[in-house]
Amino acid sequence: MVRVLVAGGAGFIGSHLCDRLMRRSEIEKCVVVDNLWTGLTKNIAHINDPRFHFVKSDVENFRSDHMFDEVYHLASPASPPWYMKEPRRTISANVFGAMRLLDLLAPHGRFAFTSTSEVYGDPLVSPQPENYRGSVDCTGPRSSYDEAKRCTEALLFEMKRTKGLEIRIVRLFNVYGPRTRADDGRAVSNFIAQGLSNQPLTIFGDGHQSRSWGYVDDIVDGLERYFWRDDCHYAGPVNIGNNREVSVLDVAKYVSKYFGYLPIVHLDPVPQDPSNRCPDLTTANSVLPNWTCHISYEDGILLTIDWFKNNRQEADSKIAKQTIKRKKGRSNAKEQLSEPRPAVTWMSFHLPELRSVNKRPDGK
Repeated sequence: MVRVLVAGGAGFIGSHLCDRLMRRSEIEKCVVVDNLWTGLTKNIAHINDPRFHFVKSDVENFRSDHMFDEVYHLASPASPPWYMKEPRRTISANVFGAMRLLDLLAPHGRFAFTSTSEVYGDPLVSPQPENYRGSVDCTGPRSSYDEAKRCTEALLFEMKRTKGLEIRIVRLFNVYGPRTRADDGRAVSNFIAQGLSNQPLTIFGDGHQSRSWGYVDDIVDGLERYFWRDDCHYAGPVNIGNNREVSVLDVAKYVSKYFGYLPIVHLDPVPQDPSNRCPDLTTANSVLPNWTCHISYEDGILLTIDWFKNNRQEADSKIAKQTIKRKKGRSNAKEQLSEPRPAVTWMSFHLPELRSVNKRPDGK
C-alpha cells in the first residue's frame, strides 16, 4: 500500500491531480497540505473518500508522524500578480517547501515537482527545449518565481546525483481551465471574468506576446502518466504543454466575440513580460508516447466559460450586485427587470492611459 503527500493539493492544478490519485486502489492514504494562499477548499470538497485527508498548513512547517512513498510538490503561486506581491513567501514555498518535503519522503520514495516554463525567461529560442538555459534576469520583478523554480530543480537533481533520489520534474506551460480563481490574474481567467461582468477586456502591452495554452485535463493527463501511471524512469525535466502558439490578443478577440464583441483595452506592458512561450515536446513524445494536448484553446475556453458561469454565484457574492433595467425592443417602451448582475468586475482593474480600444468589425 502507498502513502501519498500532495503539497498545494487544494490549488488549481493540484486538485485535479488529487482527483486522478484517488482513482488508484493501491493508495492507503493521501494527505493534502495547503495553506490556502491561492488554493481553495471548494476545489477538493467533492472528494468523499476515507483515505483522503486535508491539512491546512504552510508546506515549510508541515509536520507528520508518517513518511510518504510519493510526494508531489505543487505548493506555489503561479500568477505574476500573486508571486510579485509576496516574493519571499514564493521562494520559501518552493525551496524551503521542497527541503521539508524531502524530510518526509520514505526511503526509496519518489519526489515529483511541477516546475515552469518561466525558467526559460524571455526566450531567444522557440520552441524551447529542456536543454535551453534560458534568457533570464535573476534580479528582475519575476525572479522570485523563476529562480525559486530553478533552485528547486537544482536541489532535486543534486539530491538525485548525491543520494540516488528518484525524481520526476516537469515544466508546465500556460495551463488554464476549471478551478482557476476568478482573481487569478492571468489572461484567460481575466478575459472570462471581465466578459461575464460585461467589462472591456484588458491586455497588457500590444497583445502580440504568444503563449501555449494547455487545457488542464490534457496537462493532468500528462502529469498522471509521467508521475506514476507509465513505467517511466526518466528524471526530467520534461516540458508539458500545448505546442500550438497563440497570441494573447487572439485569445482576447475570441473571448470578446463570444460575449458580443466587448471592447479590448490596451494597458502599459508588464515589466519583463516574455515575448513568447512554446514547448519543444521532443522529450515528452519520447517519454510519453502518444500523449498530446487534444483540446484546442477555442474549445477549452468555451469549457472554461461554462465552468465560470456555473460557479459564478459564489464569485459574485464577493462583489457588489445591482438589478439592471433593459428595454425590450424599439416598440416596447416598458422597462423590465433583468437578472441580477455584478456592478463591477470580479477583479479591481486600474485602467490608466488607455492606449487603444479594439472595436467590433462593423466599427461600432
